[in-house]
Amino acid sequence: MQEPSLTGKTAAKEIKSKLGIINALTTFVVFTLLAVIVRSLYEPVGEYLSFLPDLSVAVIILIVAILTLISVSFSRVFSRQVITSIESYSRSLDSLLNITKDIREEIYGDILLEKIMEHSLALTDSEAGSILLLEGDELVFRVVHGSKAKELLGRTVPKGKGVGGWVLQRGAPLFIDDVTKDERFDSHIDETVGFKTKSILCVPMKKKGKTIGVIELLNKMSGIYSRRDVEMVGYLADQAAISIERAQFYEDQRNYEIHLTDIMLDSIDRFIPEKRGHSKRVARYANIISRAIEMPDERARRLYFACLLHDIGFIKIPQEHFAEKKYYSQHPKIGFDMLSPINFYKDIAPFVLHHHERIDGKGYPDGLQGDDVPLEARIIAIAEAFDAMVSEQSYVKPPLDFEGAIAKLKAAGGTQFDADLVEQFAENVTKKAAEE
Repeated sequence: MQEPSLTGKTAAKEIKSKLGIINALTTFVVFTLLAVIVRSLYEPVGEYLSFLPDLSVAVIILIVAILTLISVSFSRVFSRQVITSIESYSRSLDSLLNITKDIREEIYGDILLEKIMEHSLALTDSEAGSILLLEGDELVFRVVHGSKAKELLGRTVPKGKGVGGWVLQRGAPLFIDDVTKDERFDSHIDETVGFKTKSILCVPMKKKGKTIGVIELLNKMSGIYSRRDVEMVGYLADQAAISIERAQFYEDQRNYEIHLTDIMLDSIDRFIPEKRGHSKRVARYANIISRAIEMPDERARRLYFACLLHDIGFIKIPQEHFAEKKYYSQHPKIGFDMLSPINFYKDIAPFVLHHHERIDGKGYPDGLQGDDVPLEARIIAIAEAFDAMVSEQSYVKPPLDFEGAIAKLKAAGGTQFDADLVEQFAENVTKKAAEE
């Protein structure tokens, strides 16, 4: 059982200790040689060193040689150990910096916790591990890696019970070499799931001085847990707490974005009954294209919200003017002006603004041409046109069948629409998708 009280870097202590041994050894050899030489060569001083035997010059040289060899040998051994410690610490530091970069770039909570767990296991060479987050008065197993992961995931532990509870209450790390000899270890979970815990390392995750959870690592496979393991995982836990807070903020923001989007969609459907469901169908068709061209997830997410809100500008146009082009053609700009001031809609506003541009430059509002039209806007144009052609609620009367709508899209490829994107859509869309 060991309770670490870490006030400095373990690696620095190791290096300082080994350098101290080298210095002490060198000092001993130098003073011993000096004493022997003085005793033999300087009679007045030698009286004070009478406890040393009289030696010939040959013996003195032999002693000097032997002590020098011993000193050099030990110095080389300890120097190599110092270099090994420095190299090991350097590798660990590089690894931590890469890990920190990796988790700081992750904005999705579930993926973030998985990454933290994987990195913790790799850093310590542990057989199994888990991340428990404090929820109310209990610690909840949110991520579990190991042979009994499924049995533990979602289980709860009272916050004052077991090693995790001890670490949570004190906000201090703990590592135990043999859990059978430590009363803080609760064997109930092992007995329940059929796992055998031998050693354990548990580190708190703190946010603004408050412990929000713990990282538990079990059964180090290469020896026993050390203070360096505690420092490495402790540093990772601090970074993890910061990243978890940021991920939670981002998820709260996304929930707010989704809620606000739903409110706006409901407003469109209520204000313009003939467009009911249109935006969601456009989003579905656009998603077919984004998958076909392997659009990155975050960019596809922005495209999805742009599709949902591409017609938001209509709610500021009087219904009696919908059929008049001078009013109708204003809706992209109105939508842009509505979305731009909202931070999490700012990046999709240009797609809303340009979704009625044409490849040949004859669209509106800015007459953009070719690749100057944003990719997302080109995708929305195809998805919207297809829905307008096949939907029963559309202004196209009578609506076209599936094959007719695809043929018309292809005919307009290179003039109204991006021909390559039309081809991707035609190859991947199905009749069933169009009928849903």
